[in-house]
Amino acid sequence: MEKKLKEALEKIRPYLQRDGGDVEFIDYTDEQVVQIRLLGHCAGCPHAQATIKGGIERLLKEEYPEISSVEAVK
Repeated sequence: MEKKLKEALEKIRPYLQRDGGDVEFIDYTDEQVVQIRLLGHCAGCPHAQATIKGGIERLLKEEYPEISSVEAVK
């Protein structure tokens, strides 16, 4: 599952990089939570939570409905 999630994040990465940001896969927990770290401009952006929930989480759940949520870690 970890490999699939990393591949899915590769599809999202160009959109974040356009704005000077990036995303890093951290972990996929036993509770089906995807842990990520936002990098670059995304790390301090006031819209980071909206990016995670409305963008990254939505797209990952479309491909992998078993995911319960996506959370940012520092």
